[in-house]
Amino acid sequence: MSLTRAKSIDSLYEECKAFDLVLVPDAPMASALNRRLDHPHFGPFAITPRRLAARRREEAEDRLAFLELIRTTDLGWKETAYAVGNILQCWEYQGTADAVLDYEQFATAATRTAVDCIADMDTTSRRLTEYSIDAETSVAVVGFEQLTELERSVLPSDYETVDPFTEEPFDQPPFRIFDSPAAIVDVVLDTVTEENADDVAVVLDAASQYSSLVESAFEAAGVPYYGGPGFADDARHRAFLQLLRTAHAGRETRVGDVRPLLTQLGMAIDIEHDEKRLSDLDRPEVDWLLDFRDEIPSSTFAEAIDAYEAVTDTTTDAFRDELATLGLLDVTVTEPAVDRLEFYLQSYEVPVERENEGVLLADAKSAAHVDRAVVFYLGLDEGWTQSSPRRPWVDRDQEFERNIRQFQRLLQNGVDQYYLVQDTAGGSPVTPCLYFEELFDEEFDRFSDLDSLQHTRVSRPTQDGFDREPLDVPPEEATALSQSSLNTYVNSPRDYFFSRLVDNPDKEYFREGNLFHDFAEFYVSHLDVVTTDTLDEVADVMLEEVDPFLRGVDREVRLTKYRIGLRTIVEFLEANPPQGDGLATSDSGWGENFFAEYYDRPIDASHTERWFENTDLGVKGKIDLVHSPTRLLDYKSGSKKSAYSVVKHSAFDPPSDRPNFQALLYLAHQRTEHPDEQLQFTFFHFLETLDDVVTGDGSLDDCLTTVTYHPVSYEEYIASPAVFTELQEDAANDCNKTFSKSTYEVYQAVLDAHEFPDASDSDELVDSEFGEALTDRLVADVGDYKYVKNGCKQALRHLRRIRDRNYFAGDVDAFEQFVRERLSELNGRRAGDERFPVQGLGGDPNYRYVDNRDCILEGGSR
Repeated sequence: MSLTRAKSIDSLYEECKAFDLVLVPDAPMASALNRRLDHPHFGPFAITPRRLAARRREEAEDRLAFLELIRTTDLGWKETAYAVGNILQCWEYQGTADAVLDYEQFATAATRTAVDCIADMDTTSRRLTEYSIDAETSVAVVGFEQLTELERSVLPSDYETVDPFTEEPFDQPPFRIFDSPAAIVDVVLDTVTEENADDVAVVLDAASQYSSLVESAFEAAGVPYYGGPGFADDARHRAFLQLLRTAHAGRETRVGDVRPLLTQLGMAIDIEHDEKRLSDLDRPEVDWLLDFRDEIPSSTFAEAIDAYEAVTDTTTDAFRDELATLGLLDVTVTEPAVDRLEFYLQSYEVPVERENEGVLLADAKSAAHVDRAVVFYLGLDEGWTQSSPRRPWVDRDQEFERNIRQFQRLLQNGVDQYYLVQDTAGGSPVTPCLYFEELFDEEFDRFSDLDSLQHTRVSRPTQDGFDREPLDVPPEEATALSQSSLNTYVNSPRDYFFSRLVDNPDKEYFREGNLFHDFAEFYVSHLDVVTTDTLDEVADVMLEEVDPFLRGVDREVRLTKYRIGLRTIVEFLEANPPQGDGLATSDSGWGENFFAEYYDRPIDASHTERWFENTDLGVKGKIDLVHSPTRLLDYKSGSKKSAYSVVKHSAFDPPSDRPNFQALLYLAHQRTEHPDEQLQFTFFHFLETLDDVVTGDGSLDDCLTTVTYHPVSYEEYIASPAVFTELQEDAANDCNKTFSKSTYEVYQAVLDAHEFPDASDSDELVDSEFGEALTDRLVADVGDYKYVKNGCKQALRHLRRIRDRNYFAGDVDAFEQFVRERLSELNGRRAGDERFPVQGLGGDPNYRYVDNRDCILEGGSR
C-alpha cells in the first residue's frame, strides 16, 4: 500500500459546483471550496454538518455543557467532566443524547443527571439531531467516511458522495532529516518572511516541543502567525496559576521549582539559590511572594488576581472573566479550589480571540485540510498518531480507517510540501508516525530507512539582514587542568564545554563539604579557639548555613552527622598534626573561610588549602592539607574508596567509566617538589565511621585511604629487600611461612632470570612463565609441599596487589604525557578545529557523572 493521491481543491470544486449544498468533514476545506465560488450562490455552499445545523461558528460544547452542569447541579467537577465527555462522544457515534445510558457501566446516577441537563441545552449536537436537509436540495458529500453517525443523520435520502481521493498514488517528497528540532525550525525561518507569511502553513503536533520552538522563533523574527498558544498557554495565566499553587505548596518548595514564576514576577534570583527552600531565602526580591503566601488562606480569587496584576503591572481581564464564568471570583483561594481551577484549564480549551493572518500553525490531529501554497510538516513521529477512544460505542477499526484517510489528505496539502524530521533523538531512533506502517510496503524502523535526504544545520543570517564578520581574536589557550576539569573532559568533552558556559545551582553537599573544609583549615590555624567543648556550637552554625537546603525532618539527623564529622576531624588532627614547613605558593590560601569570618580570626597556616598551578606539567589544584613534605591529604565527606579503586579509576589507557585523576595529578605536582622521594596521598573520609561512632565503636584508621608513589619502576620496587620482607611478614599465612624459610637471594635470582610479565590480573600472573619459575625455585629451596605451592600463589597475588594499589615512576611519566595530549586536544577544540564531542576517550560517557545532562543528547557523538 502507498499514499493515495488526494484531489486538489480545484478538482473537488469542479465536481461539486453544480450542487446546491456540499457537506465536508472539516471547516478549512469548506472555506477553501467557498473561496472558489465563481457564481452567485444563495445560502451556504460548502459547509460542515455542524455549522449547517447550528447556523453559527462551531463551539466547544463539551466546555459549555461542563459549565452548565457545575452551575445547575451538585456534581463534582471531575465527575461532571467524565460524564460530559462520555455523553457527547456517544451521541456523536450513536446519534442520540441518551445513547450512553444503553451501556450499563456508564448508566450511573451522575450520567443520568448530566443527560437530562445536556439534552435540554441548545448545543450543536442537539441541533444536528433535530436538523434535516430539505429533500429537494441537491447534496454532495465529500469524504462520507469521515463523517460520524450524528453528522450523517442530517442527510436527505438522496445525495451524491464525492471521494476526495483518486486512484493514483501520491508521489510524496522525501523526508528531510536534520540533527535537532532547532535545525528544523531554522529551515522554516529561512523560508518564511513577513511578506510571504500568508502563503505558508506549519503542521505539527501541538503537544510537541516544535510548537513552542516555532512560536518563539516567529516572535523573535517578527513573523506573524496564528493558531498557536491557547488560553492556558498564556504566560500570564500560567504564572498566576503557579502563584496560587506556590501559596499552598508548603515550606519545602525550592527556588528552582518556581523559577518561571519568579521570572514572570520580575524577581531576579541567581541560579545558585535553586536548591534552597523559598521560605528560607533571605532576599528582598521574594518578600512580596512570601507575604502573598501568608495572606492567601483568607483571600478570594478576585483579591489574588488584583494583587498579581499590581505586582506585574499587567492586566488579565480574560482570566478574570473566566473565573467569573466558573463562579470562583468570590471564592476563597483554598487548595481544593485551586485544584478544580487547574483541572478545568487542563481539560477544556477556553476560546481566545485570534487575528487570522500570517503563518498558519495547524495541529496534526485536527483538520486535514490546510489551504496554503507551502506547507511544512514538522516531526511526523509517533506523536502524530491519534488514539481511538476506548469506549464500547466506538468501532476502533472504523475509527482507525477514518484517521488514516485524514492523515493521507493532510500530507498532501499545498503546492510544495516539506517533511522535516529527526532520525534520532536522545541517542535513540525516532519512530515515524504509525500510519506509515499501513501506507508503505517496505519495512522500516526510522526515517533514514525510507526515501530521505540528510541535511546539516544551516547558518542563518542575523535578523537585521546583515552578516556578521568574524572577529579576528585568537582563543585563550588553557595552560593547566584541574583534576575535576580533567575528569569531566575525559568522561565527555561536551560536558566539559558546557561546564564552562552554564551556571549550576549551589548544592547541599557542596555547602556541607565546603563548611567541613573551612573548619579543618581554621582548626589547624587556631587550635586554641575550637575545642571539643565548643564543637556543638560549630555544628549548630553549620546546620544554620545548610538549613535552607534541608527538609525539616532532616535537621536532627544532620546535626548528629555534623557533630560526629567535626569530632573525627579534630581527633585526627590532634593525633596527627601537620609536620614540616608546609607548602608556600605564589598564591597562598584559597579565598574566604567561613569560620575565619565567624570567629574574626585570620588564616595564616602554610599547610592548609594550598593552591598550585604547575604550567610545566599543565596541572593545577588545591591541596586541602600538606600533612608533611611527602604526604598530602584530602578531606572527603563521601563514602570511602579503597586504594585499589583510587588507582583503578585513575587509569587512562583505557580510561575508567568513572575517571578520577585527583591523587595522580596531585602526586605528579608533588613529585616536582620532591623528585626522588616516596610520596603519599591520603583521602580522609571523616564521615566513614558515622554509624560506628553512634554505637560507640569507631576507628580513625577506617577513615583513611592512602595511595603511595614510589620513585622507581614497579619492577625495581618489587625486587627490593623491603618487598621480600613483606612476603615474609605481611602477606597471607602460607606465603609468610614459605618465604620465611627462603632467602632474598633466591627471590632475586628468579627476578633476574625471568622478565616480570605485564599481567592484567593475578590469575594470569600465577599461570605465567614467571609464576611457574618462582614456584619451581621455592619448591626446590623449601620443599615440595602443598603450602609452598600455595604460598607462591599468594606471593604472586600480593605482588599484583602492590601494582594495583600504588603508583610508580612510569605511571606518573605516562600521566604527564596524557595531560599534555589532552591540553593540546582541548586547545585545538577551543580554537574551532572540531566540535567538542559527546563521547569521551572511553566511548559513550557515564551519564551518572555528567553535570549538564540537559545540554547533551545521549548516544550522540557530534
